[in-house]
Amino acid sequence: MISGLRRPSGAAEVLADALRAVALVGIVVAGVGWGPLSGVSLALVAGGMLLPRLLGLRPSVDIAFGIVVLVAVWSSVLDIYLTTRWWDLPMHFLTNGLCAALLYIVFVQLGVLADAETLPRPLVTTAVVTLALGMALGVVWEVFEWVGHNFIDNAIFVGYDDSIGDMVWGAAGALLAGCLMRHLAGPSTAAARCDNILLSDEA
Repeated sequence: MISGLRRPSGAAEVLADALRAVALVGIVVAGVGWGPLSGVSLALVAGGMLLPRLLGLRPSVDIAFGIVVLVAVWSSVLDIYLTTRWWDLPMHFLTNGLCAALLYIVFVQLGVLADAETLPRPLVTTAVVTLALGMALGVVWEVFEWVGHNFIDNAIFVGYDDSIGDMVWGAAGALLAGCLMRHLAGPSTAAARCDNILLSDEA
C-alpha cells in the first residue's frame, strides 16, 4: 500500500535516494544553465522519482525508474532528441512502460482497479490493462508535445510519423511492463519487513 517516506535500508535503496539527490541538484543546474523551463522539467521528474519509494517497490525498480527518467529529461534539456532523432524511440519504450506500470500499481493500491491476482488470469489482466494505460499516457504525451510546439517552443519536434512511432514504442514498453508486473509490483525487502512488524504488533 502507499506509505510515507522512510529511511533507506541497504545499499540499493541508498543508491535510489542518491539518484533523487542528483535530480534535486539537476533542478538548479538545468534552471541556471538552460533556462527556467528546463528547471521545471527537472523538478517534475524529481517529484515523480518519489513514487517508487512511496509505493514500496523493489529498489531495483526504483533505481531503474530513476535512471530512465533522468536520462529522458536530460536528453530533452541537451537537445539530444533533435540531434539524434532515433533516440526518442527507446526512451518512449522505457519511460512509457515504467510510467504505465507505476500508474497501474497506484490505481490498484487506491482501489480504482482490482488486484489482478484475485482474477482468473492475472498475467493477461495486468498486460492488457497496463497496455491500455500506456497507450493513454502516450496520447497525453503527444498532446503535451503539440501544445509545447504551438504555444511554448516551436523547436519541439512534432509530426504524424513521429507521434505514431512514439505511441507504438510506448505501447510496446507498456505491454512488456504489464507482462513483468509481478516483479515490478513486488515490495522491497525493507517495506515487506515493516509490514511484517506491523502485522506482528497488531496480532
